[in-house]
Amino acid sequence: MMRAFLGSAIAAIALSLAIPMVAQSNEPMRVVATFSILGDMVGRIGDEHVSVITLVGPDGDTHVYQPTPTAARAVSEADILIVNGLQFEGWLDRLIDASDFDGVRVVATDGIEPMAFDDMHGHVDSHEDHAEATHDDDHEEHAEAGHDPHDHGVFDPHAWQSLRNAVAYVDNITAALAQADPANAVDFYQNRAAYVAELEALDTEIREIVAGLPADRRIVVTSHDAFQYFGRDYGLTFLAPQGISTESEASAQDVARLIERIRDEGISAVFVENITDGRLLEQIANETGATIGGTLYPGALSGPDGSAPTYLEMMRHNAMTLAQALTP
Repeated sequence: MMRAFLGSAIAAIALSLAIPMVAQSNEPMRVVATFSILGDMVGRIGDEHVSVITLVGPDGDTHVYQPTPTAARAVSEADILIVNGLQFEGWLDRLIDASDFDGVRVVATDGIEPMAFDDMHGHVDSHEDHAEATHDDDHEEHAEAGHDPHDHGVFDPHAWQSLRNAVAYVDNITAALAQADPANAVDFYQNRAAYVAELEALDTEIREIVAGLPADRRIVVTSHDAFQYFGRDYGLTFLAPQGISTESEASAQDVARLIERIRDEGISAVFVENITDGRLLEQIANETGATIGGTLYPGALSGPDGSAPTYLEMMRHNAMTLAQALTP
């Protein structure tokens, strides 16, 4: 874990050398973040030196967001645009074209090794139906054709669900702010150090929380397939009727398979999400006798008075909600 944090810090310093400086003034830098988790991270690092606009706000679903003229104007006026990447913001290129943005675009997931769909088992449809050889053939064909797998959306974009990945997010954001505003770089890196210490501490806390769950209580059912990084880091299996995006629809066959598995494995709780309609999960709970274990936050913070107003509070809330519902 410590080696990963140190490696990310070194990468951040190297990245800062590659980002052009924006014009300096006494005004805070204008930063646009595509969704609330990124906006929170930028605010923690930039503090009073940045003015942050978040396009998709609290409880908003970035998967289905439709940019507005107001969003285009905000992007056009921004010094820095912070995006997740990994095709999470499918509408982003259209928005940038419409805004004539000419500032610095920062991909927060740069340097992260993303999870490929072939490594994921959360969505209950085609992952179980496709033979392993078919996936291998597909990857070979893409490689021979010279395609970047990122262009085909073959990676899970929900990388912030890993606190280890969050350090890379923070490093990329810090490097961008420091290069654009070198006069305040010391503040940015001091804020980064404090923030990373909190991420490390929370990672340890969540490992301790989840460690108490018995092996037969580690399967989690959520609305859509957004928690695979969390599951990988903490030894949980996440299942969902919907795929990687909330734009996908769960088929009757998908739902039937999930219901069968819940019954077969004695899964006692399912979890709704703050960005999705909970009626399908309520139907599944009624069919199986499972309870609704609570609300999880897959990709958007709550409002300031909610359970997850910051990224750190979101991750802690998710872990505590899971543990409370799954503990026998």
